[in-house]
Amino acid sequence: MRDQWGMSNVLKVSLLTAIYSLHDKGWSRRRIARELGLNRETVGRYLRLAKPAISTAGFEEPCQAKPAISTTGTIAGRKSQCEPLSEAILAKVEVGLSAQRIYQDLVEENGFADSYESVKRFVRKLRATHPERVWRLECQPGEELQLDFGLGAPIDEGQGKTRRSWILRLVLSYSRKGYIARTPIPSCAAWKTGCAVLVGRRCY
Repeated sequence: MRDQWGMSNVLKVSLLTAIYSLHDKGWSRRRIARELGLNRETVGRYLRLAKPAISTAGFEEPCQAKPAISTTGTIAGRKSQCEPLSEAILAKVEVGLSAQRIYQDLVEENGFADSYESVKRFVRKLRATHPERVWRLECQPGEELQLDFGLGAPIDEGQGKTRRSWILRLVLSYSRKGYIARTPIPSCAAWKTGCAVLVGRRCY
């Protein structure tokens, strides 16, 4: 089946809406094609067409506004097509996917036929009512510590000679008590000494 421009695969209105919306935001044809999983030449052909060409009525009056594509809101009382897929959308939001990626997945996996803007509004509402999770990491006394080596100030050895020094810092995860020492090189011996000092002080 070919459309009125001779293209064998006629894109859904929702995909066309996404193409025009992303193009208006300054996205390149290559980037749009990659994000929506389309051929770059297909994206280019549709972008060369005037946006008012998308019509479900077949024709419109010359002086009449063209309301076929609307991204500013939904009709009063209309239920969002995202509602039946709310659990799937929420799962994607919780793993950090963008609204654009979620929209693309819904089209490919669920045959979603609504617009990208409807998904973006639904995702925004979900993020407002489901704040990002904060994972608390806990450990037992003496089970874990953080080790850092950093470059310290040069050591003056006299006669205009200096030597590089390193700063060792150990911080216990449970008690947050720490140990700091200067060492000539970052070595295993240095942090073992630090651990021995912390154990000797009964710091866990």
